[in-house]
Amino acid sequence: MPKPSPKRKMVRFRDRAKCRFCRENVTHIDYKDTQTLQKLVTTRGKMLSRKRSGNCAGHQREAARALKRARFLSLMPYIS
Repeated sequence: MPKPSPKRKMVRFRDRAKCRFCRENVTHIDYKDTQTLQKLVTTRGKMLSRKRSGNCAGHQREAARALKRARFLSLMPYIS
């Protein structure tokens, strides 16, 4: 019985998804906006990685800074 020929995979080029803050033209991530920061944190209180959150490097750094400030001022918990 002859072996079946390997199927070629179709290569599809897709536009990279933009960062949520870049799409909305956000210039500054505010530490007082806990609802937005809550979307970047797991249920345990850990910050999501860039890969999981979909943020660009600049906005990820800014979000981390805002999250740390919010935690310091007791607006968000360090752990849940």
